[in-house]
Amino acid sequence: MGVEIKESAVGDDARAEMEQFVYDYLAASVETEDDGGRMRWYPWHSAEYRFNHILNVAALAETIAEAEGADTDVVVVAALFHDVAKLDAPQERHAEEGAKVAREFLESRGEYPPSFIDAVCQSVVDHSFQGPLSEVSLESRCLMEADVLDKVGANGTALMLLRMGYESRTHMDAARMVDRVLERGKDHLDRVESETAESIGHKRLKRVKWFREWLESEVAEMDADRPEDKPPGVGDD
Repeated sequence: MGVEIKESAVGDDARAEMEQFVYDYLAASVETEDDGGRMRWYPWHSAEYRFNHILNVAALAETIAEAEGADTDVVVVAALFHDVAKLDAPQERHAEEGAKVAREFLESRGEYPPSFIDAVCQSVVDHSFQGPLSEVSLESRCLMEADVLDKVGANGTALMLLRMGYESRTHMDAARMVDRVLERGKDHLDRVESETAESIGHKRLKRVKWFREWLESEVAEMDADRPEDKPPGVGDD
């Protein structure tokens, strides 16, 4: 079961304020990094990418929460803050640090019950939990499922292809890279538990499979089985 219904819902204005706060926090985190920070040359270490991911997760989490009967406000607010500290905290600590940021923000507004704030912060902490989803609250599960689903499908494929350019790969390697998206997507789907998340995930994986088939049919001589250290034409008869 979800947490108790709180005194008032999180309205559109409050949600917009949270979104702006999160974006500003991410932008400030990047600006204060020495020499651009870790992996700064990867676009997904930018405030813009991280914020887009957060919005994607919030939308997915809201859909899952509504279908699964969770407290939607807890889930959405937790989703908005789940990666707020991603750019200025060690990876292994970003969930706990994000919960601290969320608590400080929510308590400063003076309009949210302690039980609501506690539930939000617990879900933010839980989202990096690597154990079974059955061991966390329904709200945490909705957030965690949404977080992994954002890496599945067309979005995950686009990011992988973008990464190819930064690794000086050519389109001839695209099939192999898309296969990685498929395998990782299957691994992510093995972790989700709700029927809603499974349905979303399967639809997204189908899109990746279609793209893989279209790519192979259009790119001449593309061979997904070619060893990575063997360039096209070398040793081919």
